[in-house]
Amino acid sequence: MSKRNTWENKQTARERLRAEREAQAKKEKTRRQLVVGGAVVGILAIAGGIAYGVSQLGGSGSSGKSTNAAWKAAADSSLVKPANTAGDKGTEIVIGKKDAKHTLEIYQDMRCPICSVFEQNVGETIDKDVKDGKYKLSYHVGTFLDRNPQIAGTGSKNALSALGAALNVSPEAFSAYNKALYSKANHPEETKDDYAEDDALLKVARQVPALKGNATFEKNVKDGTFDKWALEVSDSFDKAKDVTGTPTLKVDGKKLEVETVNGKGVPMTPQQFTPAIEKMLK
Repeated sequence: MSKRNTWENKQTARERLRAEREAQAKKEKTRRQLVVGGAVVGILAIAGGIAYGVSQLGGSGSSGKSTNAAWKAAADSSLVKPANTAGDKGTEIVIGKKDAKHTLEIYQDMRCPICSVFEQNVGETIDKDVKDGKYKLSYHVGTFLDRNPQIAGTGSKNALSALGAALNVSPEAFSAYNKALYSKANHPEETKDDYAEDDALLKVARQVPALKGNATFEKNVKDGTFDKWALEVSDSFDKAKDVTGTPTLKVDGKKLEVETVNGKGVPMTPQQFTPAIEKMLK
């Protein structure tokens, strides 16, 4: 073999190796982008009812007051339960007429994009049903998205603590604040930990008449008065072994689901929700 052929072969090998490396680098970059953004895009694409899978993994992250160190300190602090709660640790959050025969349980995470879509689509229907006494609401709020290593943060916990401050004002303030936090105008993308910042939570609260200018509410948010309580509520959520994603709905302990193109899922529109729940209330 001539020296020229040898050189050409080596050159071809180098070019092939470089091309392979560039392709691999591009593939790896695409994979990372899909990992971070896929949860939002993928979930919204199947918003017909597939619930977002619960991650039980630990993670780290910090933003503003709500750093992981602050939450570790909160875990060791004394429990302060908001008014209008029940149970030994105040983890029972029930909204509606106490004598309502049925209970609709809602399992949610404040950073969950599908929970936001569900509230935007079906929230008014549920509000009317609760007002009419068809059922009362029992909220179970988790913080599993904070533990997802791809989007780790503290926004779910911090928003839950702020909801506790709203519940301390009144059940009506809790419901209105929950709706405002999930609104299209306010709810951040899943990959953004905006609710880790007290200022972001307080900005949304100013849209709720009962919370706007409420000095006690604002102080409780800033001081993290209900941080320990938020952790207790989250722990209670985690004990529901049959809940594998959010939102999850149950009527008197039985899951409320409808048939979708992807199998069984949460009813995501009033047209799906109303007949499904009416059937279960019979």
